[in-house]
Amino acid sequence: MLCLNAGFINGAGFLAFKVLTTNVTGHAALFAVNLAETHFRAASMVALWFLLFLTGAFTSGICIETIGREKPSAYLLPIGIIILILTTVTISGHTYNGSLYQTEYFAGSLLFAMGMQNALVSMISGSVVRTTHLTGMFTDLGTDLSLAAIQKWKLTLRIKRRILLRLVIITSFLSGGVMGTFLFLQYQFDAFLLPILFLMIASFYDYFRFYIIRIVRRYK
Repeated sequence: MLCLNAGFINGAGFLAFKVLTTNVTGHAALFAVNLAETHFRAASMVALWFLLFLTGAFTSGICIETIGREKPSAYLLPIGIIILILTTVTISGHTYNGSLYQTEYFAGSLLFAMGMQNALVSMISGSVVRTTHLTGMFTDLGTDLSLAAIQKWKLTLRIKRRILLRLVIITSFLSGGVMGTFLFLQYQFDAFLLPILFLMIASFYDYFRFYIIRIVRRYK
């Protein structure tokens, strides 16, 4: 669901601000080009996006480690902050006029939020899953498939689960991107209400999962 959420924001955010808002890899070339062409104002804007994504990941890590990974509220707090940012973009987005200042503000806000989400999922999964970009997922899927081919497709349960995980993440992100672009064309900034709903569902799921685990442990 969080991969679907990131894909949605990436697609809708690109249509809205002409900026990739879920990762910083694509901005590296833009930063280099702006420096080479002495467009220092544009380069500083990209550098700010780098910093905001990093700050989002840092903030998420601080929230989780300070509260404690075993507590449901450790994950609810970062998700709540992301929901707050998306709500602000949804409400304030209708005033967007394409100015450089507003592009910095809105795109930077989404990059901060996605930095938080990426760090959140990375910490939960032990750095196995990234939800805001697909570079690592395609790489991991390729290596898993090569291993499967060497083993003549006689896959162990572990390899099957890894391949399935990669495919689910990739499919969810791409599906979210299609949904985001389509709905933004139809509803403009109101389309961001859907990723807010995704995050709310994920929050309740996470809380009840911890609650059920506690009940099972007490029963045992």
